[in-house]
Amino acid sequence: MSKYGVLVMGPAGAGKTTFCSALITHLQNNRRSCFYINLDPAAEEFVHEPDLDIKELISLEDVMEEMGLGPNGGLIYCFEFLLENLDFLTEAIDPLTEEYLIVIDMPGQIELYTHIPILPALVRHLTRTGALDIRLCAAYLLEATFVVDRAKYFAGTLSAMSAMVMLEVPHVNILSKMDLVKGTVGKRELKRFLDPDSTLLDDQPGDEVDDGSGEPKDAETTMSGNSFKRLNKAVANLIDSFGMVSYLKLDVQNEDSVGAILSYIDDAIQFHEAQEPKEPNDTMEMEYGDDD
Repeated sequence: MSKYGVLVMGPAGAGKTTFCSALITHLQNNRRSCFYINLDPAAEEFVHEPDLDIKELISLEDVMEEMGLGPNGGLIYCFEFLLENLDFLTEAIDPLTEEYLIVIDMPGQIELYTHIPILPALVRHLTRTGALDIRLCAAYLLEATFVVDRAKYFAGTLSAMSAMVMLEVPHVNILSKMDLVKGTVGKRELKRFLDPDSTLLDDQPGDEVDDGSGEPKDAETTMSGNSFKRLNKAVANLIDSFGMVSYLKLDVQNEDSVGAILSYIDDAIQFHEAQEPKEPNDTMEMEYGDDD
């Protein structure tokens, strides 16, 4: 029997935990069962208390103190420790039925999604047929304010594409915190960023021609120089050539927006196809049974 889940990822500050909270609230309001897993060993505050928390197994604070590691090294150590103790996940997830949506909240360390093989190993364990057999969809969040700085937007898009290539599961890319760009970026302009296109770099606002007068070590000179522009263009062309990434818009304060994202996730994992149809008579008995 398959299970169903969503792996919520993205860089730090993208609003992953906030999205998880909004998604769980929406599921509860629609009488759907969910199981919330926190895999961020540094997270402390939650709107909805996790059903399973990695800090019950290992915490980043303890690792940093006992191993003398920094935040990044400590987080990677936590995930290596998790891979050595996968029964922690298996024992909690195995009893769940196909009616549950498993919501997995991930940390924001970008290395986990780009070039370190830890997360692909975890995904293989979760999705392996005959074991947990979770139909998993990855939801990669990128903050909508990135569209103001197009170089930053394409860098974030490249990390999203890297995660798609590494994880090899159905993938939904999301521009989060849409409320922060209202009034700043017009609707027509924002629509251009839903499907990344290298031509976005051709009309970067405030783009000036480099006259070579700046100091080479100056940050502004480096970030506006011709070499930097060529690098951004190469990144944009690479993303364009793959044609894999497109974005959905998310405003967590709007329940319809959250519901629309959920519908894409459900379609990606074929959630509704596995649910038992309810007999109309059962619904009528529930609604009118008290009238007798």
